[in-house]
Amino acid sequence: MTENSSKARNEAESAFSVTQTQFMARSRMMSEIDTAAAERDAKTQRLRELRLEREANTPVKVSKPKKATKR
Repeated sequence: MTENSSKARNEAESAFSVTQTQFMARSRMMSEIDTAAAERDAKTQRLRELRLEREANTPVKVSKPKKATKR
């Protein structure tokens, strides 16, 4: 009886270990993805701020409307 329960317990622990390892690997990958996304968002925000600052400091050229030509 104890041999059967011991075997079943070992199989259950082995299956749990596999599941736990997969979960931890998935968690690590999601953490890496989240970190990359946060870095990308920070860079995008920084570049947006630089672009808006550059546009604010650039004088706007107003072009004169072209006269209509007769045909």
